[in-house]
Amino acid sequence: MYFFRKKDPNRPTSFNLRVMHTINAIAIILFLAGIIYKLVQWFFFSK
Repeated sequence: MYFFRKKDPNRPTSFNLRVMHTINAIAIILFLAGIIYKLVQWFFFSK
């Protein structure tokens, strides 16, 4: 499977690929933080 391959040492590291993964990780973290914020707001501050 694609997900379980070892990293190819001969493949060059791309700066653009690292930036894309960093932005993707930040987006996922912010999305989860927003979901958690809305759940906390809904459970604790709703009347």
